Amino acid sequence: MDKVFFDAYNSCDLKKQESIYSDTIEFFHDKAGLINSKSEIIIGTKNNICGKVTRYIIPGSIEVYPIHNYGAVEIGFHRFYNNQEPDAESKPSKFIIIWKKENENWTITKVVSLH
Repeated sequence: MDKVFFDAYNSCDLKKQESIYSDTIEFFHDKAGLINSKSEIIIGTKNNICGKVTRYIIPGSIEVYPIHNYGAVEIGFHRFYNNQEPDAESKPSKFIIIWKKENENWTITKVVSLH
């Protein structure tokens, strides 16, 4: 699901991203704070990410742990490259995503993004 979501992120498929985010999303960003509005996240992605930023996973960094009767937690490291500043340094950052499985569908309910 990480690949499915971030393929949509990197290609600016906002409809796919919106379908994966839970309606009760909580997005904790160490610099921006808490965002708990799916539409606000999608608008922010459209305005600040689409065509400007590309996300790459750090190979071998993903850990996934099942959460009984809920879904899973994913922990890993990734890099974001600013396509507008190709020479800018991209440092690895840690992330945590809480995935919920309902009726064979996976949604993101919580994100912790640390830079």
